[in-house]
Amino acid sequence: MKAILIAGAFALLGTLIGTRFAISVLVKKGYGQLIRDDGPTSHHTKRGTPTMGGLVIIIAVVVSYAIAKLATGFRPSASALLLLFLFVGLGAIGFLDDYIKISKQRSLGLRSKAKMIGQIVVGLVFAIAAIGWEDNTGRTVITHAVSFTRDFDGWELPTVLLVVWVLLMIAGTSNGVNLTDGLDGLATGAATMVFGAYVFINIWQSNQNCQYNPGLKCYEVRDPLDLAVVASALTGACFGFLWWNASPAKIFMGDTGSLSLGGAMAGFALMTRTELLLVVVGGLFVAITASVILQVAYFKLTKGKRIFRMAPLQHHFELLGWAEITIVVRFWIISGLCVITGLGIFYWEWVTGV
Repeated sequence: MKAILIAGAFALLGTLIGTRFAISVLVKKGYGQLIRDDGPTSHHTKRGTPTMGGLVIIIAVVVSYAIAKLATGFRPSASALLLLFLFVGLGAIGFLDDYIKISKQRSLGLRSKAKMIGQIVVGLVFAIAAIGWEDNTGRTVITHAVSFTRDFDGWELPTVLLVVWVLLMIAGTSNGVNLTDGLDGLATGAATMVFGAYVFINIWQSNQNCQYNPGLKCYEVRDPLDLAVVASALTGACFGFLWWNASPAKIFMGDTGSLSLGGAMAGFALMTRTELLLVVVGGLFVAITASVILQVAYFKLTKGKRIFRMAPLQHHFELLGWAEITIVVRFWIISGLCVITGLGIFYWEWVTGV
């Protein structure tokens, strides 16, 4: 528990202080955000705002986790190391995307194929290692079963399909957070809530772990307490970054932040056996991603008609005349309700066994 508090506190301070320094450096170098011409016209005032702030989040999380381990004297677990690999690996792809946008002064960075290849490579390494890395009891980091609040009996996937499932989850969550990151503080605030939920889930799974507290309702999850340390670091880092990212944003996280945070969410869902529960906990990201899918599909089927004035969903409300801060706060409320509902379902399953 001490490590959880240390990681969260140092990560919060890291982004709270480090982001201020990063803003100064990025402004001097002229690393400002480019704005799409086909987006809401109100966003043109944000042109030049420093981006790549996700780099501060990544550094704060990794450093604070290392400090927590050194302070408590415990070795890093396999689960935490793999989760941090996924987090940093996707962040590196996002960083390349952001850097290309800035250096070439265009609103598009990496080509979609290049970005997808990068996500697949990182996801493959993560999946193969997570499937094959056994502890002294034979438990692996992730299992072959599909899960909701724990693994479903009889829902085990062959290794090839499991790898595909892992890649789909990583691509879905990382791109979902990326789509949500369109208004000041929206994705950062929602991500803070999701990672906060995983702090509680991992602590609960540690207290009710089959290795230490065997029983009918125990959880077969590997390294849950160390995952809680990483979740705490992510929660603190996002919370500290929100100070500078809230409207009017002094810095954007960019793809560096959105891809890495989305990948971390997928990692937590896979490792805690809450894969389908993430649809509820991360309901806001799901809804915004679904709005894009529906818009594109409807546009193609009807040859030019639209469901929303603009997708992703937050821009639809902008074009309806809602103020940006109003949209963000109301979407935060929706995200909070999704997180509370997800935690309620998680606890209800343990109480009732249903």
